[in-house]
Amino acid sequence: MAGVRSLLVLVLVLHSSCLGFRSPLSVFKRFKETTRSFSNECLGTTRPVIPIDASDFALDVRMPGVTPKQSDTYFCMSMRLPMDEEAFVIDFKPHASMDTVHHMLLFGCNMPSSTGSYWYCDEGTCADKANILYAWARNAPPTRLPKGVGFRVGGETGSKYFVLQVHYGDISAFRDNHKDCSGVSLHLTRLPQPLIAGMYLMMSVDTVIPAGEKVVNSDISCHYKKYPMHVFAYRVHTHHLGKVVSGYRVRNGQWTLIGRQSPQLPQAFYPVEHPVDVSFGDILAARCVFTGEGRTEATRIGGTSSDEMCNLYIMYYMEAKHAVSFMTCTQNVAPDMFRTIPAEANIPIPVKSDMVMMHGHHKGKIETESKDKTLLQQPKREEVLEQDFHVEESLDWPGVYLLPGQVSGVALDPKNNLVIFHRGDHVWDGNSFDSKFVYQQRGLGPIEEDTILVIDPNNAAVVQSSGKNLFYLPHGLSVDTDGNYWVTDVALHQVFKLDPNSKEGPLLILGRSMQPGSDQNHFCQPTDVAVDPDTGTIFVSDGYCNSRIMQFSPSGNFITQWGEASSRRNPAPGQFSVPHSLALVPHLGQLCVADRENGRIQCFKTDTKEFVREIKHASFGRNVFAISYIPGLLFAVNGKPYFEDQEPVQGFVMNFSSGEIIDIFKPVRKHFDMPHDIAASEDGSVYVGDAHTNTVWKFTSAEKMEHRSVKKAGIEVPEVKESQTIVESKMENNPASSELQKMQEKQKLIRKPDSGMPVVLITTLLVIPVVVLLAIAIFIRWKKSRAFGADSEHKLEASSGRVLGKLRGKGSGGLNLGNFFASRKGYSRKGFDRLSTEGSDQEKDEDDGSESEEEYSAPLPAPTPAAS
Repeated sequence: MAGVRSLLVLVLVLHSSCLGFRSPLSVFKRFKETTRSFSNECLGTTRPVIPIDASDFALDVRMPGVTPKQSDTYFCMSMRLPMDEEAFVIDFKPHASMDTVHHMLLFGCNMPSSTGSYWYCDEGTCADKANILYAWARNAPPTRLPKGVGFRVGGETGSKYFVLQVHYGDISAFRDNHKDCSGVSLHLTRLPQPLIAGMYLMMSVDTVIPAGEKVVNSDISCHYKKYPMHVFAYRVHTHHLGKVVSGYRVRNGQWTLIGRQSPQLPQAFYPVEHPVDVSFGDILAARCVFTGEGRTEATRIGGTSSDEMCNLYIMYYMEAKHAVSFMTCTQNVAPDMFRTIPAEANIPIPVKSDMVMMHGHHKGKIETESKDKTLLQQPKREEVLEQDFHVEESLDWPGVYLLPGQVSGVALDPKNNLVIFHRGDHVWDGNSFDSKFVYQQRGLGPIEEDTILVIDPNNAAVVQSSGKNLFYLPHGLSVDTDGNYWVTDVALHQVFKLDPNSKEGPLLILGRSMQPGSDQNHFCQPTDVAVDPDTGTIFVSDGYCNSRIMQFSPSGNFITQWGEASSRRNPAPGQFSVPHSLALVPHLGQLCVADRENGRIQCFKTDTKEFVREIKHASFGRNVFAISYIPGLLFAVNGKPYFEDQEPVQGFVMNFSSGEIIDIFKPVRKHFDMPHDIAASEDGSVYVGDAHTNTVWKFTSAEKMEHRSVKKAGIEVPEVKESQTIVESKMENNPASSELQKMQEKQKLIRKPDSGMPVVLITTLLVIPVVVLLAIAIFIRWKKSRAFGADSEHKLEASSGRVLGKLRGKGSGGLNLGNFFASRKGYSRKGFDRLSTEGSDQEKDEDDGSESEEEYSAPLPAPTPAAS
């Protein structure tokens, strides 16, 4: 009996010791999350928080005893930072065997995708923006942070959760059904670090690899415009076709290697051979080399194993006071620079067969098993790139209050300044042209104020102005790589090349002043100009009266033209109804045209003029007014909807490669009435000029160009719809974090109301403006009928057409008090102008078959045969 009692006491003592071993330390009393339940086979993992000294501690982020049932399984788990105060991750120690784990990734975020103890990663990693902190792969060296460098976590700005993703490639080691607790131990300190680590992601979004092509280069480059950063590690990523990925810093034409590696090797972070600093004004450049051999179809950027990716992750540190945790580059701002890229960038790196990364499987054993062969052949999603590029109005930008004249064009100069082309006190209305498109208001003289304004993109200050006494009705504006302005005037029917720093007059003039025409030497209301940055070739969209694109040499000699007028129904490729805006895609040798009245975008090869593609969406409505291109992305604005249509006037961001809309945007201050032109900057800023509200808006990127993880995660930013649903774990062990559940439930309640009251309220709010607009329109029509009288029946008919056009989004805009009370020198008006201030830029009127005022007031003349 005494022996039994002694044994019982011993068991109780041991049990108490175990409880004491698992208890959180007093320094982490605020961490009240339930201790994880680990498998007995995972010895030493029951204590996630381990003290090191008074300020430092270790955090064990490990799988809670899992057994994958099939190859190519991805498990995720999360752990909350055991404190609310700011801390710094200063070291990583992996716990994994290459016999069982293919690779591991560690992310930092504020809301994991699941509340379970672990889950399948196809449910996602994080429900908000995630930063990659660490990567481990078989046969790869561990990530080491330099002394004094740490990843900032916790506090007001740092991540509060760590999410671990483990890829189990070959599960043959799990035939005995043992539990796995792979993971990573983090060394954290509460002592502020002088240097903060971050990640710079360079990725291609529009690469196309032709089938059978032996060598295909995908180039990425961006100007660096932040405080100095110091690169200490890098990671490359492609799929099966990638041969080598290289990254460089380019300074004053000199290329300095950041890192160069085969993407078929383990894709962990590799230390740079020599430290590289990147300063303001430098260019970061990367090249991925692919081969299309063995493919029967072209390969594009995408998320399955049959698609490709081109990614370079650069791990850096910055001074704490200037630190930025995450930056991206998805463009190629300096394509000509790659002519001098070091030859090593195109030399493949030899890879031993036992080191090959199979992008979802190990090579060897799996290929000998028929079941896994089948899995290998199935497309898997791997680090899916979703272009969640989102822009919002920059509400602190004062440029919205500039109020110039009718804004017809916006562009960006080489210094990234905004350039505005406006009409001053001139207005395009129904009296501007006769039936033969000859300008009828020459007596007003040219615009006496500067029509070209150079605006500081930050504070909207006017830094330069020009264009006085040159133009009658400005329209299109573009800026070439040398900073020259290219503008069109629809009243003069001409195209001008201007030096912004010269007062000697235009450098080049195309067309005949005040003479509309359709031959090689004449334009008829030309709309826009695009200049090839490599060859200097000039493209002109011509225009309201002619339905063609004209090409000229850099010196202005006519080369060729293409295009013809289209009917309103089912226009064929190469047919136009007001080619209104142009956008060059230089690296693909394409010219895209906003085919305004056909509500579509057409793209052509610049060398052969061959039709390449059409981009058209129902959300465009019936008009596409303007387009702008930056590498990988196409921006557009549409026109106001017809009365019976539903599509609102708004801006669009599209993936140029697929043509899919990835974002829609509108202003908060004021509203779009006739967004006439759009200009996108390489830094993610977008400017829109409106010809009715005389307003320019600035929109800025919300930096959602991230990685999204569906199967093999990178960095995830889910769409709103995806974050509405609380994802439940597929696993049996599912202890939920009450804090996380509250956050998700709150998000669900906010974004998905289930009561009927909000629907009624929203419906009422939508109906009231429509009723008010109808009442205003009826009142205006009644007033005009009284004003004109019976002897002006034709004017009443035209006016009523414009009022109806206004209801359909075809009207000319709101009241312009500047026109009513104009007091500029030499300017006078007999009474008030019509309600429309620029019906000319609006849609055609289907009721009477006539054109709107900025287009035409009479049927088009028969087109003259095109000259070749």
